[in-house]
Amino acid sequence: MAEPLYDRTKELKAFDDTKTGVQGLVDDGITKVPRIFIHPQNNTHNKTNVQLKFPLIDLKNFHEDPIKHKEVIDRVRDASGSWGFFQVINHGIPGRVMDEMLNGVRKFYDQDVEERKKWYTRDMNRRILYNSNFDLFSSPAANWRDTFYCQMAPNPPILDELPIVCRDIMFEYTNQVLKLGTTLFQILSEALGLEANHLEDMKCAEGLSLLCHYYPLCPEPELTLGTSKHADNDFLTVLLNDQLISNDKFISAEHRVLANNVSSRVSVACFFRSDPMTSGKLYGPIEELLSEDDPPKYRATTVGEYVTYYNRKGLDGTSALSHFRI
Repeated sequence: MAEPLYDRTKELKAFDDTKTGVQGLVDDGITKVPRIFIHPQNNTHNKTNVQLKFPLIDLKNFHEDPIKHKEVIDRVRDASGSWGFFQVINHGIPGRVMDEMLNGVRKFYDQDVEERKKWYTRDMNRRILYNSNFDLFSSPAANWRDTFYCQMAPNPPILDELPIVCRDIMFEYTNQVLKLGTTLFQILSEALGLEANHLEDMKCAEGLSLLCHYYPLCPEPELTLGTSKHADNDFLTVLLNDQLISNDKFISAEHRVLANNVSSRVSVACFFRSDPMTSGKLYGPIEELLSEDDPPKYRATTVGEYVTYYNRKGLDGTSALSHFRI
């Protein structure tokens, strides 16, 4: 007997209409990954076990010791130009705060399904939202992931707007990350050969959004991904993303998340970027980094234009930056 005709759009809408995300599928006891989540085999799990040693940046005594200061700048310059990524230790954020933030994310997803549904929306203009796959209807394949998003700065929500199970730690964690962000933007500015306050003066550290991801246990992890390959759409996250304004001197790390059948996972990403809805400021390659031998490689754009294109394109494995290349 022939298989029934696959109506992808209908299946996507049916999934979205549940407003329970991937977590809802798992809670219902699903044993097969639905077709809307199946990725091409060459895009999923790489069987090669490659051990990578990421650049490690130790910020201990960075502000007090001139020798340590220079060492950190040099290491960040090398890591940002070669990897687009570095790990930071002795960053000043207490372990308790980080643990409580991760626990807060789990508490959000552990809420009763009807409580979670209150936050579910496809309106990307909302400052607080919960959904599964922002690019659900435009990506080649959906990812095995749900996300709770909140814009926390420069105009934070009022306390009562946030879920009671995690709102206090969201504010505490955000305040800590904003302090760290100031230090990191100073380091990145100096690593580019600019004054320490240059990126801050460009408003790169002004806005911050919190993305709380949940990757449920997956019955067939070899068929899908937690997050497909992509580079982020902001100035700075845990993964460095200053490529457009640095004119390729610093690169944007492409990354992905594998699904697994052992346990669920949570992660928290903080995106530093201006508010795409209110900021009309143009961003392009920094003039001080340009010369006749190194002309601009990207045209200027607003955060709003960049984010709109990024969201429309979705996580299709290609860089949004190429759209703005001259």
